[in-house]
Amino acid sequence: MALIDLFTRRPAAPAVPQEDPAPTAWPEIGETWKPEGLPVAERYYNQAHAVVLVASTGRDPFGTTYYLVACLGCHFLSTRTKYHDSHIRYSLEKAAETANSHAGTCRALPRELPPRPDEESARRLLHSWVLTMPHRRRDPHQYLDLSDFDSGRLELQRTNEWIHTELEALAIEQSDLLSARPDEHTGTVRFRILPQSH
Repeated sequence: MALIDLFTRRPAAPAVPQEDPAPTAWPEIGETWKPEGLPVAERYYNQAHAVVLVASTGRDPFGTTYYLVACLGCHFLSTRTKYHDSHIRYSLEKAAETANSHAGTCRALPRELPPRPDEESARRLLHSWVLTMPHRRRDPHQYLDLSDFDSGRLELQRTNEWIHTELEALAIEQSDLLSARPDEHTGTVRFRILPQSH
């Protein structure tokens, strides 16, 4: 071999394309879990190593993302924080504070993750929430918002798009229960529960 061969540049071998890494199992439960419609932003451990999740529930029309906090030990679930006399949806920072605070005091043992319901069960669940919603709201005539379903997201495990599609279908099937009309400002479909005769 000539001395010049030691200094000759050779093109580098092409990089091997990397595959997406396999989901890592959570050590405390030995499972991978990415609930549909609830992207997990952060996880905390409580005192008994149960996971406290901070998960996104979607964005408003202005691009603000909101979160919920759910403990997989004691069933603690929170979607809003109190601010003066009102309850507002969590920002990531406030959700993280709540999750960390809960994790520091909770001693519940880890429990199994809730099973994702099949399509028909999820549809029945959503319909039952719509039927009972007028009884739970201060103003039963105001528009429905996807955030009205935040407290059931861990149970439902569906995307905002799925919920929206199902609400549109329900408004067609039961037009005496739910109305759907385009919002003139945002162009999105708005839903309203119609007054029911008792």
